[in-house]
Amino acid sequence: MISSCLFTISAPSGAGKTSLVKALLERNPLMDVCVSHATRAMRPGEIDGLDYHFVSIEQFEAMVEQDEFLEHAKVFDNYYGTAQLSVEGLLSQGKNVILEIDWQGAQQVKKKIPETVPVFILPPSRETLRQRLTDRKTDDESIIERRMADADKEMSHYSDADYLVINDDFDQALKELESIICCQSLTLERQMLRFADLIASIEHE
Repeated sequence: MISSCLFTISAPSGAGKTSLVKALLERNPLMDVCVSHATRAMRPGEIDGLDYHFVSIEQFEAMVEQDEFLEHAKVFDNYYGTAQLSVEGLLSQGKNVILEIDWQGAQQVKKKIPETVPVFILPPSRETLRQRLTDRKTDDESIIERRMADADKEMSHYSDADYLVINDDFDQALKELESIICCQSLTLERQMLRFADLIASIEHE
């Protein structure tokens, strides 16, 4: 076991996951998010290697064949995946690492790395979720309906997580996420690894 911790954060589209993770990273320099691979087209303003590693379907399938992904899934007709070497590299630097992935991906990661801490974010209501999707003004009504249907499936798996955060008030939700990170960083096992020399000196006195 290593002293840093791997977190998966899952939520339905529109629950505010991306905004919360961005704010969390800005306030916690020892945290990092692992950039996923994606086959979808790059959107205006996105940067390859920062928002996603954008690859072709052929490249993605080759990586699957070579078992390079810690998890991967098809979402909205596109493929997304998290490279295992990328995650291991960040953890080896002593950083707490966040994966923004759906419930299926979170389950895959948990199976491969049992000490992973899954967190789920829920909106305060379905009505609030629909309003947030509408306020984005990036999707037409048919896409919003599809996202709502997928959100119902996603939200039904909230109980698979170790922690649940309700994003009603953004600042409060952010505080709760920070508390989860802090709590996991202070477990006996991780503190014993982090302060091995200190503990060894105490035990031998």
